[in-house]
Amino acid sequence: MLLPTHVPRWLDAERPVVEPLTVVRGTIARHSTLASALEGLLSPAGVHRLVEAARPVYDLARLSVGRPFGLALGPDGLLRAFTYGIDEVRTLRVLRRGEALEVEMVTRSFETRVDRVTGVIESSLFATVTTAGEDDQLALDLADIFAWDVDFNTEIRRGDSFRVAVEKLHVDGRFCRYGRILAAEFTRGKRVLRAVRFEGEKSSGYYDPAGTPLRKAFLRSPLKFSRISSRFSGARLHPILNVTRPHFGVDYAAPAGTPVLATGNGVVTLAGWKDDYGKTVRLRHPNGFETLYGHLSRIDVAPGQRVIQGMRLGAVGMTGLATGPHLDYRMVRKGVFVDPLKVQSPPADPLPAGERLAFERACAERLALLAADPVRTARAAP
Repeated sequence: MLLPTHVPRWLDAERPVVEPLTVVRGTIARHSTLASALEGLLSPAGVHRLVEAARPVYDLARLSVGRPFGLALGPDGLLRAFTYGIDEVRTLRVLRRGEALEVEMVTRSFETRVDRVTGVIESSLFATVTTAGEDDQLALDLADIFAWDVDFNTEIRRGDSFRVAVEKLHVDGRFCRYGRILAAEFTRGKRVLRAVRFEGEKSSGYYDPAGTPLRKAFLRSPLKFSRISSRFSGARLHPILNVTRPHFGVDYAAPAGTPVLATGNGVVTLAGWKDDYGKTVRLRHPNGFETLYGHLSRIDVAPGQRVIQGMRLGAVGMTGLATGPHLDYRMVRKGVFVDPLKVQSPPADPLPAGERLAFERACAERLALLAADPVRTARAAP
C-alpha cells in the first residue's frame, strides 16, 4: 500500500526543496520485487539504475515482506530520493546529486547482548528453537554452521540437543535481529560437535576446538530443510515403472520451487533435460567427484558456468519420471555412484599457524559462553 506523506526531514536537510516533490511510502508485499513495488511510480529504466547504484552497498533483490520504503520524485518523474528499511538497525538511503545517485547505509544506535540458548529436540530443530522463545532465523543460522557435518533433513533424532551463544541486537530496548553466533554445540547421541566463530587477520569462519575448519568440500545436503523420501539403494521398486532397479541417489521430498543448492564448488557440465531425470544439472568437482540434481522445475545455471558451494542451481520440481515434487540428488566419485549420505568430505584450508594462539584464546573465551547465563552488553552507534 502506498500513501502520500510529507517530505522527510532528512530530505529537507540534505537538499533544499525548490521544486514540488511527490513523496510516497509503502511496505514490501509478499512475492514483490522492487520493480513491482515501484510499478507506476518509477520507470523500468529508473528502477534498473537504482538497483545498480545501490548494488555495492546493498542488493535490492533481497527484499523482505513488510519492510518499509520511501520514494521522492521530481516533476519530471525522475528519482530524487529513496529509502529502504532493511531492518530496525539499517536503512539504505539513496539521494540524487545532479546526475549521480549517492548511496549510503544509515545505522541506528543499537545494543548488543550475548545470550545463551539451549534446547532438546522433540520433533524438529525449528520447533525446538521456537519453543525456546526464539525466532526461526536462529535455527537456520545454527543449521548453516553445522551444514558440512549434519544433514538436518535426515540425521536429526529426538533427544539430540544444542547450546548456542548468540549476539542479539536491541534498539530502544527491543530485540530486532540476531548478530553472530559466537559458539555452538550440537549433540547427536554420543557425538558432540562444537563450533567457535573466529576472525583472524588471514582467516575467518567457524572452527572446532582443535582449529579445524567446519567448512568442507561438500555440504551434507543440497536443500536447507526437507524430508527424505527415498535413500540410496541397490534395489528399489520404481514408483512409476513398477520394476525393481537400483536407485543410486537420495530423493528429497520438498515443495515445488524450493531452492536447490550446489553442495560444492564446481563447473556445470549439464544444464538441461536428461531422460528420466527431467530437467537436470550436473556439476564436475575437484578430485574426481560429480554431483547430479534431477527432476527440477527450473534451471538457473548454464553449461560451462563455474559455481560455488551454496549457490542456487535451480528449484525442486517433478519433471521426468516423478510422482511428486522432489529432488533426486546423486554423487559420483571416479565414475562410480556413491552414497551422498556416507561420503566423508575433506575439510577446507586449516587455520594458519601464526593465528593459533589468538584462536586458542578466542576458543576458550567463547566456549565458556555456552555454560554461562546471558553474559554481556555492548552499545554501538553509527
